[in-house]
Amino acid sequence: MTLPIEAVLPDLLAALRSQTAAVLVAPPGAGKSTRVPLALMGEAWRGSRRILVLQPRRLAARAAARRMAETLGEPVGETVGYRVRMDAKVSARTRVEVVTAGVFTRMITADPELCGVAAVLFDEVHERGLDSDLGLALALDVQAALRDDLRVIAMSATADAAGISALLGGAPVIESAGRSFPVEIRYRPGPAGARIEEITADCVCATLREETGSLLVFLPGRAEIERTLARLADRVASDVDLVPLHGGLDGKAQDAAIRPPASGRRKVVLATPIAETSITIDGVRVVIDCGYARRPRFEPATGLTRLVTERVSRAAADQRSGRAGRTGPGIAIRLWAEGQTASLPAFDPPEILEADLSGLVLDLADWGVRDPADLTWLDPPPGPAWREAVQLLTALDALDERGGITPEGRALRALPLPPRLAHMIHAAAGRDQAGIAAEVALVLTEQGLGGRDTNLAHRLDLLRSDRSARATRARETAARWAQAAGARRAASASAAPSEVGRLLALAFPDRIAQARGKPGSYRTASGRGAVLDPADTLARERYLAVGELQGAAQNARILLAAPLDQAAIESDFAERIVDEESLAFDPDAAAVRLTRRRLLGALVLSEVRSVPSAGPETLDVLMAAIGARGLSALPFSETARQLKDRLSFLRRSVGEPWPDVSDEALAAAPADWLAPFVPGAVALSDIKSSDLEAALSSMLLPHLSGDLDRLAPARLTTPSGRSVAIDYRADEPTIAVRVQDLFGLANHPVVAAGRSPLVVHLLSPADRPVQVTRDLPGFWAGSWSDVRKDLRGRYPKHNWPEDPATSPPTRLRKDLR
Repeated sequence: MTLPIEAVLPDLLAALRSQTAAVLVAPPGAGKSTRVPLALMGEAWRGSRRILVLQPRRLAARAAARRMAETLGEPVGETVGYRVRMDAKVSARTRVEVVTAGVFTRMITADPELCGVAAVLFDEVHERGLDSDLGLALALDVQAALRDDLRVIAMSATADAAGISALLGGAPVIESAGRSFPVEIRYRPGPAGARIEEITADCVCATLREETGSLLVFLPGRAEIERTLARLADRVASDVDLVPLHGGLDGKAQDAAIRPPASGRRKVVLATPIAETSITIDGVRVVIDCGYARRPRFEPATGLTRLVTERVSRAAADQRSGRAGRTGPGIAIRLWAEGQTASLPAFDPPEILEADLSGLVLDLADWGVRDPADLTWLDPPPGPAWREAVQLLTALDALDERGGITPEGRALRALPLPPRLAHMIHAAAGRDQAGIAAEVALVLTEQGLGGRDTNLAHRLDLLRSDRSARATRARETAARWAQAAGARRAASASAAPSEVGRLLALAFPDRIAQARGKPGSYRTASGRGAVLDPADTLARERYLAVGELQGAAQNARILLAAPLDQAAIESDFAERIVDEESLAFDPDAAAVRLTRRRLLGALVLSEVRSVPSAGPETLDVLMAAIGARGLSALPFSETARQLKDRLSFLRRSVGEPWPDVSDEALAAAPADWLAPFVPGAVALSDIKSSDLEAALSSMLLPHLSGDLDRLAPARLTTPSGRSVAIDYRADEPTIAVRVQDLFGLANHPVVAAGRSPLVVHLLSPADRPVQVTRDLPGFWAGSWSDVRKDLRGRYPKHNWPEDPATSPPTRLRKDLR
């Protein structure tokens, strides 16, 4: 069958005969992935060397290798082979080798000259995977420094051809028109509030009734696929095969999903974005797109990578729709309103801008690069994520202080795993547990192995009992990892859950989680919140080692974890644990307390409170508490309170140099006026009223001490000889006195050297209010006659003179106070 790409192959071959780089742009279905590598086989510059073809996914790598082998009439592993994680079919006769980008990165770092390789083809370069971007940067570095004969070809359906051409030194751009079958785009949004699997299942059932052919359905992840399958199980006809397609399936199941259905049958393939590019599913005529994808997103601030479900880009939506037109006219049904399409981002963000860069930084350190600016990138690694990765690798002893790789770093690189997991296996080897740690790494990196239980220990048990080909290969891979890390024996048949958690914590100490509040609520050592279903068997564990999180960082859902005990934390992370002492005011005790904490990041492993020794630090905390709580916290006696009021009155009426003793002023600086008089205080109860009096008195300048009693006397002596307290709390000083005690007083009583008359509350012999006056002589001469009549009627036994100003005072036996 003639494919559209063949029309431009002569141009591509001619370009590569005179140059070492080219950009090939061809739409889906043009045949670039399978025709171009075979066309390069006959070129003289290839000689007997291999051609490497990079694919973004294992499924695509196997499918491309199989199609090329079928074209040659050979089995995979002869002229055409593939090499992916945990699976390879190559031989000494293999000349076209399809590899995933991660495998290529390890190949080129192990052999920078790429001996025996004539060309490297980067297929689907527009997907911008982290390993693909790194591989391209390394390949260009090799081409510039070591292999000026190495051909580098970038191939894509939607890439920025001009930008990639510039990156490749002005490489020629060859474009293929491709084979394009019309695809009708339809929009069918579901009801508001409905779950995506419900909307999808309804659409699948309606489409099966309305249209012919097989369906390809895009969903965000495995969970949505399984829930949709459950909703469809009893609703589709018997001639319809429901098939999942996601990264958690083994290779045979994935390959079976993309094969055409048997004669007379229809297929509904429910897939993650794994099926967006590079593969053709024969028989698919209709694509249903939910419009969402799940992607890992790294947060440098927390050091966590979390899975987020978000809207697809317009480019991804177009790629998905194009799956319906690969072999004939098709239909693409989008489960959102047409108007929403314009609001979608134009392209998916490059993974290098959102990923954990620790593996990339370690690879580059081994390459001899400490500054990413030394390489040519489509997008350079962002600075915060780069620095976070350097910090992590330094903590793992994988990098030295100058950023160079250490022997420990090279040992970590020997394992095809993220640095955290490689470190876990190496650390476990010293405990004779490398085999278990390697299996933990398998479960963390291979979707679907061991099931989906939240408890990692349960997944390990299922992995060991799984007799499938995939699980068997996985266990063999784990054994090789453990052996490479120095394991002395194979993994034990089982491990206690707490031991599993202990190993997991070695990889993710920042994800050690401590229970808080209700069951299922946790805080991680990085300070972020995490939750479990309260019904989960792990939800009542005090500590967890968390392997996987999904959702918002403050309330992320724990997807994988294992129990952990505090003794293990104390033992394994002693160098990370900080002993902290702090002084703080305890409102319940109304006293300063010394708190001793053992901290692992944001987690408080232990806390003990005690009474601190008296001293300046303790006193500072107590004074700060007084400032925050206000003067109501202090035991002012009536004498101390009156002294404060007298000083406040003089400040208001006279001003400077009288001190400001208002509540606000004193609360603002208790350390200045009170602390020197209570040096041994650790609690509010240690402060006495006499201390307050002494502290207030000390605020007076020496020459003002004598003036205080003269200008603002504490008491007034009446003509009867009685001493009456003066109240300075109000705006005007006030006394309350029986009217008879003032007989014989012709002048109104004053303070502040006559500037402030007292407000006089006159009382009856029974201490009931009679009159309020600021002008006693005026009262005697005026309204006294009326008041006198009333008093004579109520108190006939008392003497009520007509002219009190000149009458002798009457002294009663009953005291005023």
